[in-house]
Amino acid sequence: MAAVPVYPWRLAPDGLATRRQLRARGLWPGGQDVTAQQERPRRRRGPLVAYLYRIERVQPVRLMTPARWAALAKTNAARRTCPQCHNDAGYVIPAALGMCVPYAYPDDEQRAA
Repeated sequence: MAAVPVYPWRLAPDGLATRRQLRARGLWPGGQDVTAQQERPRRRRGPLVAYLYRIERVQPVRLMTPARWAALAKTNAARRTCPQCHNDAGYVIPAALGMCVPYAYPDDEQRAA
């Protein structure tokens, strides 16, 4: 990959935008490579970096079809369902636990009662 130009924070030329700026306009980079980057210096750590894309090469965001909405809902429901008790926990179950909190820590529930 060739070196990309680096601009100071908020001083990039017109015609370039970050992913967030594109998303706010209903656009996405469309597979193009990073054109440039902006860097904001910080005191104790490395600089914050924002990658920039050419606006004339972007594409509109692909709309969600009903099938994609259904697949997303099914995926999110699976992330909330406890494999031990098969109930919807009401939150995304942490991967570190692998089950809902009452099943992961049964002694804590008895102490609270």
